[in-house]
Amino acid sequence: MGSIKCYRSINELSKFQMEHDNNTTNIEREEVVSMKKAKDVTSSEKSRKLRPALSPEARENQLISLAVDLAEKQLLEGSASSQVITHYLKLGSTKEKIEKEILMKQKELIEAKTQSLQSAQRIEELYKNALDAMRKYSGQGDSDDSDD
Repeated sequence: MGSIKCYRSINELSKFQMEHDNNTTNIEREEVVSMKKAKDVTSSEKSRKLRPALSPEARENQLISLAVDLAEKQLLEGSASSQVITHYLKLGSTKEKIEKEILMKQKELIEAKTQSLQSAQRIEELYKNALDAMRKYSGQGDSDDSDD
């Protein structure tokens, strides 16, 4: 009998939740209907809202972004110059993609070489410390005038 009462109370609870969810959905629909449409922002208004850059790199990135946006607008309108068209055609070429890949691999190689040199310096320091410790342990390392 206890499980039947529990089932009934769960059933009643689910009915209440369904009714409550329906009411919430109706309220949300009314709110959505009463909302106004967002105003379209023109490019001149967008440029006014740009935050001043905090560093030269950020300023450069802002200018690059604006230039790319302008180039995109010109391409869409059909008013782009031949230089703009050629620039973006070159970016999409397989040669450009291969050159980018080569540059990325060269960057990775330089980073790996740098890490290798740092590791070699660290190992050299550890060997020196180990030799100094062995000299002190054997009684030979009392003086700081060791051969470098």
